[in-house]
Amino acid sequence: MTIDELQAHCASKPGVSWDTPFGPDVLVFRVAGKIFALAPLDVFETINLKCEPERAIDLRERYEGIVPGFHMNKQHWNTVDVTGSLPRNLLVELIDHSYELVRASLPKKLRKGLK
Repeated sequence: MTIDELQAHCASKPGVSWDTPFGPDVLVFRVAGKIFALAPLDVFETINLKCEPERAIDLRERYEGIVPGFHMNKQHWNTVDVTGSLPRNLLVELIDHSYELVRASLPKKLRKGLK
């Protein structure tokens, strides 16, 4: 997956925006202002994604390319390899899962506005 493919996929989701609040080297994707993905821009080899804690552990045990989130809460975030060690459909599914987790945590009024 390329950074352009990641951005296009995330941009296709309702309420998504992106910025670089941590400096020009990290692209942050948000839904209604809440972060669901972070991607380094200097060398795009990984992406940090939110994940349900039990699933995060299972994924880390099953795939070498999924490890506890770098500089993130290790219980709720994974760092995921995007260089080809994981199937593309799994990458897309994990991005979608992260988006949906954050979206589900939004107040009902905000969720309703994201159609």
